[in-house]
Amino acid sequence: MSRLPPLAAIRAFEAAARHGSFTKAAAELGLTQAAVSYQIKQLEDRVGAPLFLRQARKVVLSEAGKRLAPAVAEAFQRLTLAFDALRRTDEGVLSVTAVHTVCTNWLVPRLGTFQIAHPNIAVRLDASSRWVNFAQEEFDVGIRNGNGVWPGLAVHKLMPLELAVFASPDFLARAGAIDSPADLLRLPLLDWTDNAWRRWFTFAGIDDPRPTSGPNIMVETQAMLGLAAANGQGLALLTPAFFRPEIAAGRLIQVLPIVVPEDMDCWLVYPQERRNQPKIRAFREWLLQQVGRDSQVI
Repeated sequence: MSRLPPLAAIRAFEAAARHGSFTKAAAELGLTQAAVSYQIKQLEDRVGAPLFLRQARKVVLSEAGKRLAPAVAEAFQRLTLAFDALRRTDEGVLSVTAVHTVCTNWLVPRLGTFQIAHPNIAVRLDASSRWVNFAQEEFDVGIRNGNGVWPGLAVHKLMPLELAVFASPDFLARAGAIDSPADLLRLPLLDWTDNAWRRWFTFAGIDDPRPTSGPNIMVETQAMLGLAAANGQGLALLTPAFFRPEIAAGRLIQVLPIVVPEDMDCWLVYPQERRNQPKIRAFREWLLQQVGRDSQVI
């Protein structure tokens, strides 16, 4: 059991001692004068001595109060400094969790502009496919794929997710003519076991696609798929928005003009109650600005 008196009583004493007035202490603490008087009476009962001398129009510290007041004031000052330091540290680091390809192919190449605009905020990145629990883990914001319905989270749509087939120029030079979706079935389809291929072929009018090429690479992320495709290892289903530099440089070429919309989008998310936190507000504004610039390029 704690030997300390209730914190509310100590806080009332500190404010009254500093102001020399129960009325001014009550105004500062958002209490009534009677409530402050009651808290101090509790404290006096606890220490067994009067802490204030009640005079006609004012209160003054008793001898016991004079001995106690400096130590209490110092304790509250230390607490204030500790919380201020913690707040500054917390505001100086932004923890971001994002799905792998969004993180490596889209976010990381742009972060330099955020650091220039906000040199006092360090960014800590976590590339992961899992959905973090913001109430239990120390992340500020997340970039995740889904339908945008997550109770308790503020959401901002960043971009729709689409899939198209890409390959390298060297691969296409070796592949021969590709005039229709059926022509793809004789070529290596990277990560064929991913259901996204079947969705793409269904969208393209082939309900039961059966590739004739042998086993190929199976990977976990689009970033790996894009790298394999750019190195001539086969055809890959990729989200064009995540590979703009490779497409612009000609390292990846869209094979057919068929773009399949995914059944989910890419979102910025964070806890609703933290929406006005300065570092989150800064990141949100910067990120949405980046998305807006991309939409103008398309």
